[in-house]
Amino acid sequence: MKKWIGIVAAGLAVTSLCGCTMFRGLNAEIDTLTLSPAMGGAAVTDVAAPASAAPTTDAPTTVPTTEATTAPTTEPTTAAPTDGRVYQGTTAKGYPIFVRDGVTYVETQYGDVILANKTYTLPEDYGPGGLTPECDAAYDELKAAAAAEGLSLWIVSGYRSYSTQQGLYARYCAQDGVAAADTYSARPGHSEHQTGLAIDVNSLEYDFAFTPEGQWLAAHAHEYGFVIRYAQDKQDITGYMYEPWHIRYLGKGLAAEVHASGLCLEEFFGVTSVYAD
Repeated sequence: MKKWIGIVAAGLAVTSLCGCTMFRGLNAEIDTLTLSPAMGGAAVTDVAAPASAAPTTDAPTTVPTTEATTAPTTEPTTAAPTDGRVYQGTTAKGYPIFVRDGVTYVETQYGDVILANKTYTLPEDYGPGGLTPECDAAYDELKAAAAAEGLSLWIVSGYRSYSTQQGLYARYCAQDGVAAADTYSARPGHSEHQTGLAIDVNSLEYDFAFTPEGQWLAAHAHEYGFVIRYAQDKQDITGYMYEPWHIRYLGKGLAAEVHASGLCLEEFFGVTSVYAD
């Protein structure tokens, strides 16, 4: 019996010693083990002891942890526009309006739209030098569609520079007086033709509205990105007499909305068209 008791005691001693050694080795590894950056970079906080290890009194039950740090939060800031936009608030219909390089724009879901009328001016040196590529391409599509139905469209007047408009307006004023000229001709810096987005087609006579081409244009111009800019019975709003020949490029999406609304551009955007003097 004493022999068996001795063997058991020796076995317990060895087990205790091995358990202590095992835990100390494991503890040393835990103290130096950290997670990879991809896993968060925080120190390991808990590792289960092997099931076969006997508990010891000198092995720590917890491992020191390294507190994770949280980056300080800052209030989000709204960066100033980097393309020269100077916002002027919103129009009466809620569209953001801004000025860039002296040109006024309205922001829409379809893009930025240049405003040029009696209220909004263009700088003397502004001008693309011709119809914009988008307007030119859209007009070609419009013309081809009309031709497919046996109709002929051609450009009477497209892009006009500030100086060209200045000469035309002066001539009309000398011919009919300022008050009359202001009903059908824009003052220099106020003409849509200076934007490269406006075209007068076929004829500058009111009878154009009753021709097959004039009727087709009124019905289909919006399908190609244009609107009849100075509509009938809108003179008090646009500031100009009815011009069935004058089309303005807006792009297909916006033109379709304006056409469907039955509104002129001033009504649609909620802006005015009145000279300051």
